[in-house]
Amino acid sequence: MFISSIFSDISTHMHSSYYLETRVLLTPLNEDVNRLNDKCLTLFPGEEVTYYSFDSVNDDRYNLYPQEFLNSLSPANLPPHKLTLKKGVPVMLLRNLNPTTGLCNGSRLLCRQFTRNIIEAEILTGEHKGHTVFLPRMPLKNPEDSKMPFELTRKQFPIRLSFALTINKSQGQTVHKVGIYLTSHVFTHGQLYVALSRGMSSSATTLLIKRGSVTGHDGMHTKNVVFKELLIQPHLQVYTKSSLTFHLAVYIHYALHVQFSHLLQNI
Repeated sequence: MFISSIFSDISTHMHSSYYLETRVLLTPLNEDVNRLNDKCLTLFPGEEVTYYSFDSVNDDRYNLYPQEFLNSLSPANLPPHKLTLKKGVPVMLLRNLNPTTGLCNGSRLLCRQFTRNIIEAEILTGEHKGHTVFLPRMPLKNPEDSKMPFELTRKQFPIRLSFALTINKSQGQTVHKVGIYLTSHVFTHGQLYVALSRGMSSSATTLLIKRGSVTGHDGMHTKNVVFKELLIQPHLQVYTKSSLTFHLAVYIHYALHVQFSHLLQNI
């Protein structure tokens, strides 16, 4: 019901770039993103095409990391080992391939054709919207700050499904219909603000709260996380232009949280 409120009549609009560009599901956690994307893929008509990655660890001369273990890893900044797609599904690019042609990290694309080592796709957003591009299968490494005790190299197409995105990944985007899925409260400053401000209006925003209890309040609620200490200055400080912009943004988040609470009550 929640998914169909955003992606209504998906079988009728499966070939429409505009339809898929202007709809998205948002949630704070990567595991919920994966669940929503898998569910949307089952609802999307068409035949599945699956690509499996080849995973390896540099300098693993003693074979300490078996393939089954490496295949089970799913870092947010790498494509999955088992990448299942259909013609017409939206995906997000995970690397900067060629920014001058619109192939940037975070770009949304539409899958058009599949071959063994190339995916033909259409750019969904930005100045290169509508252009056809070709995505190769390529080796991708997990970043140094991934907290893994080894460097994983995954040879796979640099994309993930993007029916659903994390709230953080959606920053800077504005779409016509937004579904916000909260299995728990948001966990960092400004996250709720980012989610609620992606839609064009409150009537275009649907919110589903799974576990929304707040002490002292009856009914379903969700918390708006605001780091108030950022707003309290014990003495006059001199700001650079960049720091002043940051503190102004924090102040706006805090000042508007009352309006967001009102919005939640009316969605």
